[in-house]
Amino acid sequence: MPDSGDDITAPFIQKIASVIRLSEQETAAIRELPVREADIRADQDIVREGDSPSRMFFIAEGITCTYKIVKESKRQIVGFHLPGDAPDLQSVHLKKLDIGITTMTPCKIGFVPHHAILDVCERFPRVTTAFWRHTLIDAAIFREWVANLGQRSAPTRIAHLLCEFFERCKAVGLVRNDTIDFPITQAEIGDAMGMSGVHVNRSLKELRSKGHFVLEDGTLQMLDWEGLKMAGDFSPDYLHIREHGG
Repeated sequence: MPDSGDDITAPFIQKIASVIRLSEQETAAIRELPVREADIRADQDIVREGDSPSRMFFIAEGITCTYKIVKESKRQIVGFHLPGDAPDLQSVHLKKLDIGITTMTPCKIGFVPHHAILDVCERFPRVTTAFWRHTLIDAAIFREWVANLGQRSAPTRIAHLLCEFFERCKAVGLVRNDTIDFPITQAEIGDAMGMSGVHVNRSLKELRSKGHFVLEDGTLQMLDWEGLKMAGDFSPDYLHIREHGG
């Protein structure tokens, strides 16, 4: 993932700007938030289910996932998060978390006290709208994942996931030469898609044989975007990205 430079809030601002147009004053208010930076290695929990944090965080670099632990300590991944995302923004108002969030790669994280977020929202009502829209889009993604797991075949589920990941990367400027970083293992895809490792492997082979993409060495290169969209029964409407009319 590209470096966010000296301004750790830049990816967060770019993500918000992808769903709502911010004024210079509103952008400055987000940029001036009191952020505490932290570098966190891969496979480390940032927050755990049951926590009652006094701060929220956004991702400046790296990838995280939201997960639930179910019977027999099995993990169900319920969402992936990219630079600019604020996966626990709901913690500003919901005081106990019902999910855990962990790093999938080394990450640079920006922590912001809840009181600072609430102060900005009070002074800039449209920033409140932007944050609200952010959480509503997260909810829309969760609904699409439920439909994906419940009603689509295994290859279609994975094709849909690849399309979503690519489209979200594009929205925050992470696509280069039709290629994105995709450091997600087949085991992690299985945890997200409710599939065994063998099933994931078989489904990926089937999709690769159609020539829609190349997935190797932690990168995803798109060769036939329209073909993969069709294979994944994918429409970006639920992402509500402004360039798609959001």
